[in-house]
Amino acid sequence: MSLPGHGRYDYVPITRRAPLDWPGGKRLAVYFGLNLEHFAFGEGLGAELAPGGPQPDILNYAWRDYGNRVGAWRMIELFDALDLPATVLANSAMYDYAPELMTAFRARGDEVAGHGRTNSERQSVMEEAAERVMIAEATEVIASAEARPPEGWLSPWIAESPVTPDLLVEAGYRYTLNWCMDDQPVWMTTRAGRLLSIPYPQELNDIPAIMARKVGAAEFADMIIDNFDEMLEQSAGQALVMGVALHPYIVGQPFRLRQLRRALKHIADQRDRVWICHAGEFARYCADRL
Repeated sequence: MSLPGHGRYDYVPITRRAPLDWPGGKRLAVYFGLNLEHFAFGEGLGAELAPGGPQPDILNYAWRDYGNRVGAWRMIELFDALDLPATVLANSAMYDYAPELMTAFRARGDEVAGHGRTNSERQSVMEEAAERVMIAEATEVIASAEARPPEGWLSPWIAESPVTPDLLVEAGYRYTLNWCMDDQPVWMTTRAGRLLSIPYPQELNDIPAIMARKVGAAEFADMIIDNFDEMLEQSAGQALVMGVALHPYIVGQPFRLRQLRRALKHIADQRDRVWICHAGEFARYCADRL
């Protein structure tokens, strides 16, 4: 029986890979994906703290907006205190809605990757022409504000159409964070050339962990620590990538931020053993080595 497939990459088990090291001979690379999202008021998609009622859904809209008004600023303080870089996964609507916040991350020297126009829409339901326009619009806003085009893309809601990887390469993207199938970067095939898939976590991710599975703040921090310690041991045999996916309206809440600080400090304290970087640095490093 032959099942439908995607044709984007071949099956190669983790035990049968070409040798790969990170800079300085380090074996574990760590990056933090910080999602900055803006939502339409009274319509469209949006994560929910509690089941939403008829629109306008004030409770959930305001809860998400806390991340941009408060949570993200507290996370900047946390990342500054620990001297950690962030890969900012930004809806392009953020530049109009919260320009001061985007300026603050730019001042830190953080990478900004494309994350659609808004998480109120999902590109998997778009026709190809409309999806191409959406990617182009989001890309142009970031490129204009940051004086350089984004290298990477995370789709809103991790949603892809059958041609999303093709459109990303055609738009100039080097890597995608949409696929969570590995602990190493994997080259994907598209009609326009290669696209690097960088591991983006769906376990060490506060939305599925905290919002869907109702994991507590301390338990989520323990997950990050245990994952880091285990992958650090595993990486003795081969180079690996660990991502942590964060949303300021969730982990920027004070009681969760305190626990997150504990987990990130655990990683920062071992920075001499790991490569802590932006996701885009993987793409550039792997271009001629993987």
